[in-house]
Amino acid sequence: MKRKMIIAAMAFGLPAAAQTDTTVLQGVTVQGYAQQRDLSTVPGAVSVIREQDLQRIAPGSLVPALNAAPGVRMEERSPGSYRLNIRGSSLRSPFGVRNVKMYYNGLPFTDPGGNTYLNQFSPVIFSSLEVLKGPGSSLYGAGTGGVLLGDRRFGPENSFSAGYTVGSFGSHQAVVSADFGSAKFRQQAMASWQEAGGYRDRSYMRRYVAGWGGRWEASERSVLEAHLLAGDLYYETPGGLTLAQFLANPKQARPAAGAFPSAAGAHAAIYQQTLWGGLKWAYRWNEHWEHSVGVYGAWSGLRNPSIRNYEQRNEPHAGARTVVTWKQGPWRVLAGAEGQIGNFRTRVSANKNGEAAILQTDDRIRNGLLSLFAQSELVLDGGWVFTAGLSMNGANTTVRRVSDTPEFRFSTQYDTEWAPRVAVLKQFNAWASVYAVVSKGFSPPAVAELLPSTSVINTDLQAEKGWNYEAGARGGNSRFRYDVSLFRFQLKDAIVQRRDASGADYFVNAGATVQQGAEVAVAYQPLDVLGLRGGWTFHHFRYDEFSQAGKSFNGNRLPGTPQHALTASADVRIRPSFSLFATWLYNDDIFMNDANTDKSAAFHLLGLKAEYKLKGRGWEGRLFAGGENLLNQTYSLGNDINAAAGRYYNAAPGRSFYAGFAVKLGGGKTPAE
Repeated sequence: MKRKMIIAAMAFGLPAAAQTDTTVLQGVTVQGYAQQRDLSTVPGAVSVIREQDLQRIAPGSLVPALNAAPGVRMEERSPGSYRLNIRGSSLRSPFGVRNVKMYYNGLPFTDPGGNTYLNQFSPVIFSSLEVLKGPGSSLYGAGTGGVLLGDRRFGPENSFSAGYTVGSFGSHQAVVSADFGSAKFRQQAMASWQEAGGYRDRSYMRRYVAGWGGRWEASERSVLEAHLLAGDLYYETPGGLTLAQFLANPKQARPAAGAFPSAAGAHAAIYQQTLWGGLKWAYRWNEHWEHSVGVYGAWSGLRNPSIRNYEQRNEPHAGARTVVTWKQGPWRVLAGAEGQIGNFRTRVSANKNGEAAILQTDDRIRNGLLSLFAQSELVLDGGWVFTAGLSMNGANTTVRRVSDTPEFRFSTQYDTEWAPRVAVLKQFNAWASVYAVVSKGFSPPAVAELLPSTSVINTDLQAEKGWNYEAGARGGNSRFRYDVSLFRFQLKDAIVQRRDASGADYFVNAGATVQQGAEVAVAYQPLDVLGLRGGWTFHHFRYDEFSQAGKSFNGNRLPGTPQHALTASADVRIRPSFSLFATWLYNDDIFMNDANTDKSAAFHLLGLKAEYKLKGRGWEGRLFAGGENLLNQTYSLGNDINAAAGRYYNAAPGRSFYAGFAVKLGGGKTPAE
């Protein structure tokens, strides 16, 4: 009895969960920084979100899984509208994901304009996600926030899966996927339909996602992969509320104010489509030399009737990445290049009842990125790993405003940036690996920052850059693991967001910031049927030098990022077929403006999920049900930082429930060639 009480106390008092479908905590292989080794021997701050981490939460959203990772905060202003905050990176993201470079199956998904349309993905698309925290410029080019690597592995067996979930606020999701083919030519296909009525007025969302992948092992040395993705997304944008409006009725959409219509009157919404396709070839010449090359092409189209205007974007882009690797004994050296080019068009018109009216501006944007990189790695006896990388990066953007007579042209060619990264790791034993990293990050303004929703071309905006110093330790065994990182990032010319009275965003350089903190993750599995895991994030982010309009913000906290965040979860397998999953998240209060005069209150989120497994001849299934925000907290998970008139708040859903099923057919051996 005493032992059961101790375990129960740990389940509610210790941080979050290991998986109960295995009897031990499994090691994690990391692909980031081209190291392809167990996480315990990787010198850098990395969080890995696996398929089982996605299955233990409500289907249809990556938000809870990513928010369980220390140093990571995924925000959702309304269904379908996401931001990804890695160590303060969302300072530049009023819409979409910026200052974070994303790759899908090893090829760029972030466009050359600096935007990542993460909202085009459904969780069914991923087998795993890796978050590289801090600058990754030595191998991945522009971005001071971090790097997100997503992939979907090819299943070794032929199978078909389907699932359906229904929940509160009119939410529905249906997914299907299949793995098929022969041993040498594997294929996968997946599709998802999702709909949500929304918690707030004017927050309906509808999303269709489909994908296909093929992997052909042409020989023992050669592998060819192809991937296709298509997404069609529509969601309404309810707009930010003042504190008084948020407290009076958090469900309301932004009302009319002065000369500006309400969100309903403007028919404010996002219509967005994306097509992405990539081809990748890898060849192993001999035991020492390997070569991989990949190309991709993509197109995104977006229409955005807003309170201020009606914006239309047409964004085709393409790119390539190639890497040559040499291995000899303890040495591993790679060199490569990545290039991207885009040819965008942005038209802004007056918004008349949700339709484009009189043309205001018509801009043609050409942008290009080029990165040349090299990395050397030395693995010595005694547990020593030394890594040194360097990249040379160039970026250029040309904007032509063809609606002006004569045509206005603005070109920017950012200085060539050299971005080094040096890291060393010493593994003493399974219980202790320590590492240290020094790296430089840089990030030129995104196209949407040079040409924000004010439609005023920002000719003064400069690239941000800075040095990151980091130290960490990790280790453990099959029952217990820990991961600790300490960092200090000194950023010059940090790009930060502003909003005018209409809600339109614009950007300025903030002089200098100092972003330092600690990130801790632990996992403990005291019994085969009980898993615990959790994390703590401490971000002490301050303006070092920043003055605007005669006001000094030196020493103020950076808005948009909580100083403390805690996560905890417990997974309990009551019977072989029945499991319970509990998740808790705490976010500290958040300042809403640079002056630190307004802030949102701290909040606690509690989620529970119950799952029952069934199995028959040639099939297996899961029945599940759960609830989110069970404490019914009133909070905002996607704040509009520095918004005029204090319209910061976008209310997240209150208490909600869901239920569904998933079934898998097949799983037999694949045909031999």
